[in-house]
Amino acid sequence: QAAVDRGESVIVGVNKYRLEQEDEIDILDIDNTAVRMAQVARLKRVRSSRDDNACRVALERLAEIAQGGDGNILAAAVEAARMRASVGEISDAMETAFGRYTGDVVTIRGVYGAAYDGDERFAAIKSRIADASSSRGRTPSILVAKMGQDGHDRGAKVIATAFQDLGFDVHVGPLFQTPQEAADMAVENNVDIVGVSSHAAGHKTLSPMLVTELANRDAADKIVICGGVIPPQDYDFLRDNGIEAVFGQGTDVLKAAESLLDILDERERRRNYDGEAAL
Repeated sequence: QAAVDRGESVIVGVNKYRLEQEDEIDILDIDNTAVRMAQVARLKRVRSSRDDNACRVALERLAEIAQGGDGNILAAAVEAARMRASVGEISDAMETAFGRYTGDVVTIRGVYGAAYDGDERFAAIKSRIADASSSRGRTPSILVAKMGQDGHDRGAKVIATAFQDLGFDVHVGPLFQTPQEAADMAVENNVDIVGVSSHAAGHKTLSPMLVTELANRDAADKIVICGGVIPPQDYDFLRDNGIEAVFGQGTDVLKAAESLLDILDERERRRNYDGEAAL
């Protein structure tokens, strides 16, 4: 990827021979928020009409078998479903025995630093980050977040690798986070920026939810950006819902870093101006 970003490996239409004006693609636009609300309402209807006692007994039996009791786990799960237990409730029952798998977040260092060795632009950005760290008393930091059922994390790891080599303090969230979990992690690590990596069309629902969750935690000052496979016709919607910047497919990594530093500089100028005005 570093070779592609530098133009050493040519991908026609990505880093060479790009059209001056890309045709807008007609994309099926599904209202994920409406779908989610409909599913939540459906779950409420199921739970209000089922025999709660019978469902609870079936889930307890499933948990007992999962913990080593006699019986077949699959048969117990099917029986719980017959009692109208949801897939989530069945999963939670087995989690009491097995726990829940969380993938290890593994990032690497040095790839971009080596690829851009001697590159003046790369060195200038590193110097700019070092200067910002010195003046602010802390290194500019970013959380790279993957929310929803989006398992495409290659782009997120590329950004994490490149930004670490540039000098950013980078945190990478696990796959399948909820907006609430991503907001908690952003606050816990006191990051300046939350970068939402989206490749599964959840950006119009999950990103505004993240902005709201940050505000609920008195962290509305954190910068939220989006990157990934995001149609240009969605950019205005995201900006109108609190997203500072959107980086689509083929975005140059160094350009993205420069843009984030510009946003941080502008935010810092505003804070200083507000502070002086208050005095």
